[in-house]
Amino acid sequence: MRIFDPHIHMSSRTTDDYEAMYAAGVRALVEPAFWLGQPRTSVDSFVDYFDALVGWERFRASQFGIAHHCTIALNPKEANDPRCTPVLDLLPRYLAKDGVVAVGEIGFDSMTEDEEKAFSRQLELAREFALPAMVHTPHRDKLAGTRRTLDLVEAAGMEPGMVVVDHLNEMTVDVVDEAGAWMGFSIYPDTKMDPDRMVAILQRRGLDRVLVNSAADWGKSDPLRTRATGEAMLAAGFTEDDVDRVLWRNPVEFFGQSGRLLLDVPAADQGATFAGNSLLRGERA
Repeated sequence: MRIFDPHIHMSSRTTDDYEAMYAAGVRALVEPAFWLGQPRTSVDSFVDYFDALVGWERFRASQFGIAHHCTIALNPKEANDPRCTPVLDLLPRYLAKDGVVAVGEIGFDSMTEDEEKAFSRQLELAREFALPAMVHTPHRDKLAGTRRTLDLVEAAGMEPGMVVVDHLNEMTVDVVDEAGAWMGFSIYPDTKMDPDRMVAILQRRGLDRVLVNSAADWGKSDPLRTRATGEAMLAAGFTEDDVDRVLWRNPVEFFGQSGRLLLDVPAADQGATFAGNSLLRGERA
């Protein structure tokens, strides 16, 4: 089983996770820019974070045989903080870089006016750079937020096929499907979606325009939920080709629209360094 996790925050995960993911079949991933977990105090913290996404984290993943890509954006939660919004002027510097395969995560957290302004501006940037957009739907009032998301995508002139609306569930999948956008599902241990519910959705509506991710971060999450979903698909009667389509070919198709996928990973060299740093921590005595 080969797996492309289209939404996982590896900066918050350990090297043990990389090893387990590779063993489970993960060979590529996309890491979206997201919030820090505590309030940022300046735009400078974004600069260091974005630099790490396009640099150190790609190197770290390669040491475990995994192709790392990222998306760049001001995320919805931090769009409400005036200390953060000036980063919108810096985004073009990063959206032009190799390995940046979409603008994201953008969209809604609490559905405020500031979030909507940042969302619309970043949809404009996605069009300007001919990049797909990864959209975060709110955790509360999700259906209304999803509908407003689709209205703004249409108003921005984005082709629906260039947009993945993420964190969907049974209540929101149909409106996104009808709009022609890609449908993203985050598979979690206790919240959001689980493998069996995901299988039921696939049985009902098919495999087109579906992305299944772990969305693992520093919260309670599991970077192997993609593998668990593939196994649940097989147990439910889906074929190995069906699983490959959902877990590999679909994300390659969606993010391939950026023209920036880097799926060939050189053989790992544990002595390799990035900016003078390696993953090793001293010699064995």
